[in-house]
Formats: sequence, C-alpha cells, structure tokens
Amino acid sequence: MDAMEPRAYLTVAAILFSIGIMGILTRKSLLVIFLSIEILLNSAALALITFARVWASADGHVLFFLVIALAAAESAVGLSFVIAIYRHKHAIEAQGLSELKG
Repeated sequence: MDAMEPRAYLTVAAILFSIGIMGILTRKSLLVIFLSIEILLNSAALALITFARVWASADGHVLFFLVIALAAAESAVGLSFVIAIYRHKHAIEAQGLSELKG
C-alpha cells in the first residue's frame, strides 16, 4: 500500500460494517434499511480490495466487481419492492410488512 497501511483500510471497513449493522437493527424505514445493506456491501468490497492489494492477487478485484454488481441488483430490486409496498400501504415502515403474507 502506498499512502496508508492495510490496517487503516480494514478499520474503515469495520466501522462501515458496524454502521450498516446498527442501521439494520435500529431503523424502521425500509429505505434506511436498504441503505444500511448498501453500506454493508461497500464495507465488504473495501475489505476485498484491501486484501487483494496486500496479497497482489487479482482474485479480490474480481470479487470486488461481483460485490458491486450484487449491490446494484439489490438496489434495483429493493427500490422496486419499496415502491410496490408504498403503493399498497402508503407507508414504508418495516413493521407493517407482516400483513403482506400471502
């Protein structure tokens, strides 16, 4: 690593992961929950890139692109779910989703 050592990057990834977990566990809004999942995926991508650079391997870079593609797909599907739930319930709270069972 050029400017900073890997420990700094992994610390940022751990902090992002913790923020994502806390957002999922404490928030009620579906938009905030999906944003927290995005933060979790970005922290995993940062850790993958860090390990790939430390070990000078292309495998981590390939997995990074896989994680980014997964995050994009999760955003598209998640946002479509939020829009469908809002049209049906006129609210986007996570607590009211148990009524949608089928």
